[in-house]
Amino acid sequence: MVLAVVAAAIFVATLVVVIWQPKGFPIGYTALIGAVIALATTVVGLGDVPTVVGIVWNATLTFVAVVLISLILDEAGFFEWAALHVARWGRGNGRLLFVLIVGLGAVIAAVFANDGAALILTPIVVGMLRALNMPAKAALGFILATGFIADTGSLPLVVSNLVNIVSADYFGIGFAEYAAVMVPVGIVSVLASLGMLLAYFGRSIPKRYDVLALTRPAAAVKDRATFRAGWVVLAVLLVGYFAADPLGVPLAAVAGVGAVVIVLVAARQPAFLFACQAASPVLVTTGGTVTVTATATSGSGGGSGRVIPVWKTIREAPWQIVLFSIGMYLVVYGLQNQGLTDSLARLFDVFGDHGVLVTALGVGFVIAILASLMNNMPTVLIAALAIGGAGATGLTHEVMIYANVIGSDLGPKITPIGSLATLLWLHVLDRKGIHIGWGQYFRTGIVLTVPVLAVTLTALAGWLTLIR
Repeated sequence: MVLAVVAAAIFVATLVVVIWQPKGFPIGYTALIGAVIALATTVVGLGDVPTVVGIVWNATLTFVAVVLISLILDEAGFFEWAALHVARWGRGNGRLLFVLIVGLGAVIAAVFANDGAALILTPIVVGMLRALNMPAKAALGFILATGFIADTGSLPLVVSNLVNIVSADYFGIGFAEYAAVMVPVGIVSVLASLGMLLAYFGRSIPKRYDVLALTRPAAAVKDRATFRAGWVVLAVLLVGYFAADPLGVPLAAVAGVGAVVIVLVAARQPAFLFACQAASPVLVTTGGTVTVTATATSGSGGGSGRVIPVWKTIREAPWQIVLFSIGMYLVVYGLQNQGLTDSLARLFDVFGDHGVLVTALGVGFVIAILASLMNNMPTVLIAALAIGGAGATGLTHEVMIYANVIGSDLGPKITPIGSLATLLWLHVLDRKGIHIGWGQYFRTGIVLTVPVLAVTLTALAGWLTLIR
């Protein structure tokens, strides 16, 4: 009993400091301190360390590699180029622009993870809205929509969210198997999100905007070689992800190779630069007509000289996530060791006794509430341990696994502390002179999230029942 209280106290204290993020206490170090305390108090044992590392290493390194690729491509102008094309495709129609920006956010979230969509696309959208002189209320709608879709659009692929990778790894779900279930469910989530966003912000969106106020997309490309290499790397990555499971290759190795290649190209290592010299097809918009050319022109960085601060970008990659994953999971593992996840397992079994739909909605909403209150990373870990300890089997067990992912991906949008990405996103906006208070965020988040969560979980139950 005493150790159970100690385990809970260590978890709460670690979580509070992680969310608070006091200066000088990065989240990785904070989680590691919590893990050391857990070891010192025997809440977890030294024998648990290799078990935990074995669970989280692949998920964490895959996530870091994907984010590193997105950071390099962002420096090359990849995402600004895409956003400017999307803005031109809107042809001056404000509502169509809103739909296209949400769609672009969903695609980036699916391929480059939710952090990439929230932290990279948001500043680009802010700059674009300022260039278009959008009214403040309309701009706020676009900005909140970009942040919202970053998480609700991160369901389709294992690599779309660290939560997805952790859960898939823990339950031994392959990339293709996961995609077969979650791509259709993810599409429903994006469509439901778009519907709610239009209903909520639709009246504030101006009917027209001036396309001529936008920069030419080609001018956004700062590093032509890296830009081209990005298309090749992305194509190879998608093939590699599907091929990895049958070959027994971890996703971290596939994503890691992609990250190394894009870094070497950006750093202008000759062998890799030569391999990427063949131009990839590039879309160019002229007078409303979209054509395909063999190369992309660029600004001052269009030549062969290196223009991306490669080593600075590498240093700024989310390495703290590696320490955070190991440390936080050890702290959470202490809860399991002391039997504190058993109650959650019993609750999940109660849902499981009432059919697939009740299981999906029950587990999903419980996880969403927990994620919104105590952050989604510890939540998905606790829930995975509880599902592993529950008595459910077959379809019911599978529904619980995917409902945990959905709840952990969507639930954080209810409150600002639901995910570290949201806290960082709010920080980025503050630096851009856009302040969104926690009260304002909560009022918007809960209205948008609850219906989308219900629709997505219902789609999960229906889709799994159909294919199983």
